[in-house]
Amino acid sequence: MNPLERYEPLVDDVEAFRAACDRPLPSVVRTNTLAATPARVREAFADAGVTYEPVDWHDGLFRLPDGNPGGNWPHVHGWTHGQEEVSVLPGLALDARPGDRVWDACAAPGSKTTQIADDMDDTGTLVANDNNLGRLSALRHNAERLGVTNAVVTNQDARNFSLKPLAFDEFDRALVDAPCSCEGTCRKNPDVLDQWTYEHVEAVAGIQKGVLTRAVQATRPGGTVVYSTCTFAPEENEAVLDHVLDATDCELVAFDLPLETVSGVTEWDGETYDESVTRAHRVYPHHNDTGGFFCAKLRVGGETEAEPAASDPAEGEVGA
Repeated sequence: MNPLERYEPLVDDVEAFRAACDRPLPSVVRTNTLAATPARVREAFADAGVTYEPVDWHDGLFRLPDGNPGGNWPHVHGWTHGQEEVSVLPGLALDARPGDRVWDACAAPGSKTTQIADDMDDTGTLVANDNNLGRLSALRHNAERLGVTNAVVTNQDARNFSLKPLAFDEFDRALVDAPCSCEGTCRKNPDVLDQWTYEHVEAVAGIQKGVLTRAVQATRPGGTVVYSTCTFAPEENEAVLDHVLDATDCELVAFDLPLETVSGVTEWDGETYDESVTRAHRVYPHHNDTGGFFCAKLRVGGETEAEPAASDPAEGEVGA
């Protein structure tokens, strides 16, 4: 069975959904504003003879109809980075600020990491972690090409991540762009559908729950955790959120994204999830001509900096 069949009850137009999943994915680049402005990139593309189409919902994104995002001098000089449109969404939801302490739990190969560094104006501390040492080399290469200097690269299992080597003991924000079954990437990698198994979905869901739980634990009260995947499977999306809502002190918050999305689902395959999972966003390929995606935003509970514990006035200042 093609795994996309199992998600047909979730979509509004099955025929359009399946047709979109069969089409090749447009090639997209993101402007690295640490090095150039979107206007300067447009000028550079014109000078280099690169055909491009602006993405209407994001000034810094450009579609390249001819493909090959790395085959031009703006890329070589670190002005642009090849990044799928929907891959930009978690960074927008995270809304990292200059001076923040941010953890990217599953960072390699670094597209979202470098986007976050850009949002932070290359200030503060960005801890880019991945458990795959080989993939970290790609992250380091991308960070260097784009001029990122505020990133600390670590090689740990995110489920048991230790902050001991760091000079602080909690983060302001954390991103968990979790390893997943990747069905939403079928437009650029059709093999994921042939390789799909339900056993893999179950196995990776356990990892996702562990990483997201650790991210909530490692983030200060009042801080933000964003969870994202490139799969349609509720077992890896809403079910993971439901588990972490029960296991930790956090809540899902409503947030806007600048393209068409669908709310998270509260029922699937005989299981029911916390009603607040409807605050998450599902992105289907036929709505925006993108890949498939899932994104949710959580607020960590507990005493915030504005309301420190009475017994220890300094407690709320940790990780500020």
